[in-house]
Amino acid sequence: MRYMITAALPYANGPLHIGHLAGAFLPADIYARYRRLVGDDVLFVCGSDEHGVAVAIQARKEGVTPRQLVDRYHPLFERLFREFDLSTDIYYRTSEALHHQTAQEFFLRFYETGQLIEQTTEQFYDPEAELFLPDRYVVGTCPHCGNDRAYGDQCEKCGSSLTPQELISPRSALTGKVPELRPTTHFFLPLDRWQERMEKYILEEHRDWKPNVLGQCRSWLQQGLAPRAITRDMDWGVAVPLDSARGKVLYVWFDAPIGYISASKAWAQRRAQTRPDASPDDWKAYWTDSTIVHFIGKDNIVFHCVVFPAMLMGHGEFRAPDYVPANEFLNLEGEKISTSRNRAVWLHEYLQDFPGKSDVLRYVLTAIMPETKDADFSWKDFQARNNNELVAIVGNFVHRVLTLIQKYYGGRVPSPGVLEPGDEKILAAVGESARGIGEALEKFRFKDALAAAVQLARDGNKYLTENEPWHRIKTDPERVKTVLFSGLQAVAGLGVVLEPFLPQSAAKIRRLVGMESVAWATAQQTPLVGAGTQLPEPELLFEKIEDAAVEAQIAKLPLAVGVASEALAPAAEAPKPDVAFEQFALTDLRVGRILKAERVKGADKLLRLEVDFGFERRTIVSGIAAYHTPEELTNKNAAFVVNLPARKLRGVESRGMLLTVEGADGTLRALWAPDEAPPGAKIA
Repeated sequence: MRYMITAALPYANGPLHIGHLAGAFLPADIYARYRRLVGDDVLFVCGSDEHGVAVAIQARKEGVTPRQLVDRYHPLFERLFREFDLSTDIYYRTSEALHHQTAQEFFLRFYETGQLIEQTTEQFYDPEAELFLPDRYVVGTCPHCGNDRAYGDQCEKCGSSLTPQELISPRSALTGKVPELRPTTHFFLPLDRWQERMEKYILEEHRDWKPNVLGQCRSWLQQGLAPRAITRDMDWGVAVPLDSARGKVLYVWFDAPIGYISASKAWAQRRAQTRPDASPDDWKAYWTDSTIVHFIGKDNIVFHCVVFPAMLMGHGEFRAPDYVPANEFLNLEGEKISTSRNRAVWLHEYLQDFPGKSDVLRYVLTAIMPETKDADFSWKDFQARNNNELVAIVGNFVHRVLTLIQKYYGGRVPSPGVLEPGDEKILAAVGESARGIGEALEKFRFKDALAAAVQLARDGNKYLTENEPWHRIKTDPERVKTVLFSGLQAVAGLGVVLEPFLPQSAAKIRRLVGMESVAWATAQQTPLVGAGTQLPEPELLFEKIEDAAVEAQIAKLPLAVGVASEALAPAAEAPKPDVAFEQFALTDLRVGRILKAERVKGADKLLRLEVDFGFERRTIVSGIAAYHTPEELTNKNAAFVVNLPARKLRGVESRGMLLTVEGADGTLRALWAPDEAPPGAKIA
C-alpha cells in the first residue's frame, strides 16, 4: 500500500521542545518506520512553517528581519530531526520559491473557479504596533464560558470557535491596548458552503477517528461553519497573486498545510535528479492514490480535519486525509509548557546534557504519549523509566544472553537440542509481539505498541530466570545451548520490533546479533539468527541516569506558578518593618520582555539585559550571571521594578531592576511572568 504521512510544520520563531516531539514528530516517525518495515510505499514529509504574524512579531521583538529569524531556526530544526532520527523523506521550508508557487496556484484555482468571496470587513488594528491584529493576537473574555484569556479565533477552555469581535473586552496581545476596528478588504473561503459535505466526511465517513478529534470536530460543526479569511495585511508571507491585492499575503493557516504538498513536489524533483527511474511528477500518486495521515497536536485539529480537507476537495485534484490522529498536550512537571518563562525541555539542550541518549527521550515520550488526554513529563519519571525499564529490563535481557554466549561459546551461536514447551513459548513470543505491536500501531495506540515490545524483553528475562543457564552449564550443558539459542532469537526479535521506537538501539541490537537486514515479517520467522553465527563482543545498550543529572534539569526550570519550591524556600525569616500602603503603591512593577542578554565585561556576576516594556526599551543590569545563562533569559517575560532612579554599574547605565527569588543557599532565580502577559503590563 502507499502512504502519505505528514507531521505538523513547526513555527520557525523559536526552538523546539519536548511538546513538539511528543505531539506530532515522534508518532509520525514511529508510524512511518512501521509502515516501511511492513513493506508499504511511504512518503513522510515535514518542514518549517516560516510565515505568519507569529514569526513577524518575534522578529520585531528581536530586532531582526523575518528572513533572518527563520534562517536561524530552520537549520536547527533540520539538525534536531536528524539527531532524533526522525525519518522524513524531506524536511522542507515554506519560504522556498516552489512553495510560494504552489500556494499561489492553490489560491488562483479557488479564485478562478469562483470559490472565494471578497469582503470588506472591520478588523482590529493596534495603532501602537501599527498593524492589523490576527485573530490569535486579540485576547479577551469568552462569551460562552467566561474564560478571560480566550483568543480571537478559539477559546481553549471550552473549545468554542470565535471571532475577535465576539470577545468581551478585547485587547491586543502585543501591547495590552484596546484595539480599534478599521475597514480592510480580504478574500474569504466560504466554509459555510461546505457544512453538509464536512458533516458527511467527518461524522459518517470517519467515525473511527480518535474520540478527542471527533469531539472537537463535532463542536465546530454544531456551531456552524463560517467564511474564513485566507488573506491578511502584511508584507511577510506568500503574496496574493493579484494586482488588485498588492500588500496582502495568504493567511498562514491557508499556506502552511499546502507546505505538505510543496514538500512532496520538492522531494520528487530532487529524487528525479539522482534516479533515472524517477519522475518529478511522482509526488502526485501520494496525494491522489494513497492513504493520507496527518500527525498534529490538538490545537491544529480544526485546520486538518475541516479546513484543509475542504481546500483539497475544492481544488479537485487531491484526496482528503484518511486519518488525523491528533495528540493532546504534554505538560511539564505538572504545569503547561511555557516558552516565555523558559519552562520547557528544549530539544537542543537535551542533546547537550544527555549526549547519545536520543532513544531514551523517544522511549519516555512514547511511553507517556498524550494520545487522548493531556500527559505530564517529569524528570524523576524520565529517570525511573530509563533505569527501571530500558536498563533493567530491555538492556539487561540483551546483555545477559549475549554475555553468556560469549562466556560459554566464545560468541558463536550454539546449536539447539530438543525444544521444550518453554522454548517454544519464547520463540512464539517474538511473532506474537510483532503482531500485537502491529495491531496497536494500525490504531495509532503508540503506548500500547511500545509496551508490547518491552513485554518481549520481560518474557525473555523470565525465561532466563526459570531456566538458569548459569547454573545448568555444569549439570546439563546441552540444555543450556537450547536456552541460549532460543533466548538469542528473542534478542534478535527486539532488534526488529524496537526499530520504530528506538532506531539507534534496535540497530545496535541487530549488529550485536549479526542481522544485516530488517523487515517486519522477519520477526515472525524463526530462527532469526542461525546456529554457528559468530557474534561480536557484547556492549551495553543503556546506562543508568544518576540523581544529580535529573536534579540539575529540575533546577533549570523556573518556579511553577503558585507552587512553592523547597529549593527556593529559605528558612523562616522575619519580615522587614511595615511600610505605609501609600509608600508601597509608588513602586511600579511591570512585565518586561527580555530581548537580549549578555555578560558585562569585567564583571562575573552581572548581565546586561535589553528589555521591552511596551512603552519603551531599556537597559537593565542584573547580578544573576552566576545563576542564569544569557540564553535562558533571552525572549522571556519577567517581572521588573521600572521606577527606580538610573545608576551606572561597571559603566553601563541601568534603569530598573529584575525581580528574583532567593533560595536558602543564596541562589537567585528570575521571577518569570506569564506567557500571555504583554510587555508593560502592570503587576498588581
